[in-house]
Amino acid sequence: MPEDWENGGFGLYIHWPFCQAKCPYCDFNSHVVAQIDQRAWADAYVSEIARIGAETEGRVLRSVFFGGGTPSLMDPDVVDAILTKIRATWPIANDIEVTLEANPTSVEAGRFAGYRDAGVNRVSMGVQALNDADLKALGRLHSASEAMQAFDIARSVFDRVSFDLIYARQGQTLKDWEAELRQALGLAVDHLSLYQLTIEDGTAFGDRYAAGKLRGLPDDDVAADMYALTQGVCEDTGFAGYEVSNHARPGCESTHNKIYWKYGDYAGIGPGAHGRLTLGGTRFATEAPRAPAAWLSQVRQTGNGDLCRDVLSLDDQFAEFLLMGMRLRDGVSVARFSQLSDNILINKINGLVEIGMLEYNTETLRLSQQGYPVLNAVLRKLLED
Repeated sequence: MPEDWENGGFGLYIHWPFCQAKCPYCDFNSHVVAQIDQRAWADAYVSEIARIGAETEGRVLRSVFFGGGTPSLMDPDVVDAILTKIRATWPIANDIEVTLEANPTSVEAGRFAGYRDAGVNRVSMGVQALNDADLKALGRLHSASEAMQAFDIARSVFDRVSFDLIYARQGQTLKDWEAELRQALGLAVDHLSLYQLTIEDGTAFGDRYAAGKLRGLPDDDVAADMYALTQGVCEDTGFAGYEVSNHARPGCESTHNKIYWKYGDYAGIGPGAHGRLTLGGTRFATEAPRAPAAWLSQVRQTGNGDLCRDVLSLDDQFAEFLLMGMRLRDGVSVARFSQLSDNILINKINGLVEIGMLEYNTETLRLSQQGYPVLNAVLRKLLED
């Protein structure tokens, strides 16, 4: 019988922790440094690929994702060394997706061509806004025209290009967002990630918000209207939402992200990277040290970049399976759901079906149209003791 992770597939996440500047809303593990020894980083990534490859020998690799930070600050030679080692380590799916995140400030045609020649076949661009005033407020280093130039370069080099936008920004009205969204859809190739601005503790925006200095954020009702508008306009334009914040033309959904949401296995390599690996019938959560220098030193000295590798109980796996899978429009498989838990939560599910939040049949559990905007509340109800 196949292990549960095989329903989601196997992917690899590579974390590049460096940026040109720290954005005030960002709570990712990113760092600004004066100099980077790119050869040393390439060697460390290659070493970690060899270590994890020995544990997962024979698995078909379906996706590679270079995230950050700003991976488009990597030398193309580093990306080439990593992907060469990957191809020598695992059998590769015929339709493997290899994505690299890029910021418009770190793009030039030669660099993108180098990534393509190394084996990258998809780029995800952090555009975030299409006007200069809002880009400045978000702490971005690029202008709207620079973003469009970078997007044009990406489109000329890669068949698959996604870009990110943030909405519910300071001073933004529903009308403003609709105009920007329609502009974005006119530019889009095959995929868009559209995120509502969230204020995270420990960020510059979080500190300003706590001090009462982050003014002009849309209230909850306007933000909800923006979400509803986003779903409707995208669907009408052929970019249906397949996950809470992600929209794609049919067949162009992100393979890598679907491995997360379908609760497959993925190895995480690089500072602060997380992974989920099933080894010998046991599912583990892995995490690497967050500090770049500490991670690099640990890999060099011990040959192992993990900070911890914790066993996930069936209850842990069940909670994660729901937290990830319910984000998808298609919901989760009832057969998998039942394998991971002997507690089918039928009373809670029926109660949420009755009030129109869930749809449930013998094959699938998923959110209804009304349930989708209140996903977190539905999950809390399902998972509470």
